[in-house]
Amino acid sequence: MSETQTAPLTVNIQYTKDLSFEVPNAPAIYNMLRQAPTVSINIDVRVRKLQGDTMVFEVTLTTRAEASIPTPTDAAGGNGEAAKDTTVFIADLAYAGIFTLHNIPDDQVEPILLVECPRLLFPFARNIVADVTRDGGFPPVLLGPVDFVSLWQSRRQHASPTRIDA
Repeated sequence: MSETQTAPLTVNIQYTKDLSFEVPNAPAIYNMLRQAPTVSINIDVRVRKLQGDTMVFEVTLTTRAEASIPTPTDAAGGNGEAAKDTTVFIADLAYAGIFTLHNIPDDQVEPILLVECPRLLFPFARNIVADVTRDGGFPPVLLGPVDFVSLWQSRRQHASPTRIDA
């Protein structure tokens, strides 16, 4: 009888931890839109160890899509200040997964948690952001591919070593 091998990475569950969609200037914004808004995207990854002596982690992929348009000149006021952009919508998503690591060398734990786990979560988060923006009355925001390796390496270069919250 052969021994059953355990996969090095197990996805226990994935879920929407937090989702917020707001259109702060509704309903007027729908009349103001004459062209596609400018959308800025921010993506981050957070890791939290769930159980002290086991290798069980919550990995949360956070995305923020904020759309804006230039404020019309007639609404900017005549005080000589530069007009701020008008917010069209803000979509915030925290999409998480619970992952268990098995027999992973210590030097591989961080890249698995900050690269491989977010890669597994990303397609689902991408669909949620697209759906919520479309359901909000706007063209869907389609998040482009994310290079999680570069994100992880950049974080390592610009900060102290990644801390995994216990």
